[in-house]
Amino acid sequence: MTLLLEREQMKNKRIIDEAEDIQRAAEMVRLGARMQMLEAETRLSREKLLKIYKEVRGVSPPKGMLPFSTDWFMTWQPNVHSSLFMGYYRYFECYEGLNGLDAIIKAYHLYLDQIEAGKVEPVLSLTRAWTLVRFFVADLLQLSECHSCGGSFVAHAHDPQHGYVCGLCNMPSRAGKTRQAAVRKTRALEMAEL
Repeated sequence: MTLLLEREQMKNKRIIDEAEDIQRAAEMVRLGARMQMLEAETRLSREKLLKIYKEVRGVSPPKGMLPFSTDWFMTWQPNVHSSLFMGYYRYFECYEGLNGLDAIIKAYHLYLDQIEAGKVEPVLSLTRAWTLVRFFVADLLQLSECHSCGGSFVAHAHDPQHGYVCGLCNMPSRAGKTRQAAVRKTRALEMAEL
């Protein structure tokens, strides 16, 4: 009798696990996750993940390779966005006891909220955020403290940290130029309509 009860409980647990995976996969797809991330973070078959993706997005998932270089995170704007995300991620990891995908999703939600509040376009996709965390786990990236402002920013692991200055304190000369040009163009169009 006990063996039958244990088997039934195991079967129910598998159904519940699958339901949780489906729910997580749907949330990840809504946030823009790529198939490779879905496959790595759930126990669902590729066929089920494709169905979930098509149902949530209404289109087939994009093809192509995932980001594989740490260098993308070092350029000015991606570095600022990645550093913001990592601050949220570390908070959930250290103070809320979350880790892995749960911390990534919560941190990404906060990142999107902050970006929306600032009326800025998001630079970091969920898949890039997930890749960023994996680079930290693999000890390819680290957070370095800016000597000027004291903030923590994404940097290559094992780079010297003495005298490190972030991209906000030492902005490149072209930083923000494209946004300023877009604002000028919008204003010119508004003036032309008057």
